[in-house]
Amino acid sequence: MRSAPSPNPTAFTLPVRVYYEDTDAGGVVYYANYLRFFERCRTEWMRQIGYDQSALAVEAGIGFVARKASCEYRRPARLDDCLTVGLEVEKLTPVRIVFRQQVRRGDEELVVGSVEIACVNMTTMRPAPIPDDLYRQLEMLK
Repeated sequence: MRSAPSPNPTAFTLPVRVYYEDTDAGGVVYYANYLRFFERCRTEWMRQIGYDQSALAVEAGIGFVARKASCEYRRPARLDDCLTVGLEVEKLTPVRIVFRQQVRRGDEELVVGSVEIACVNMTTMRPAPIPDDLYRQLEMLK
């Protein structure tokens, strides 16, 4: 699936279809799955700008871990819905990124959230600086 064009040039969006496995017994997307959709969006954005997280772990010895997440669920998504998952950078420090993320069905905003990601040294799991070239890419999303 290709990324849908974003109305905001400093954002990234990813189309996602809701499958049966994403829903709960009530037939709506299980609340925790929105965090999975957010993760896919961040991962695909990194791929689009030329960063493979597996390669960063091996070559640069760094990885990205979730530090904090919050969501506001406004409307439910259901089986077979075509959604758009988006991200923007809300805050950036040398070791942390706070992403503002959302899930939409057409123009309708279903879920909004904030996810704070920390860059860590994969050996020590201690904070590590975001590589300069990636940091510059992140600055463009602010």
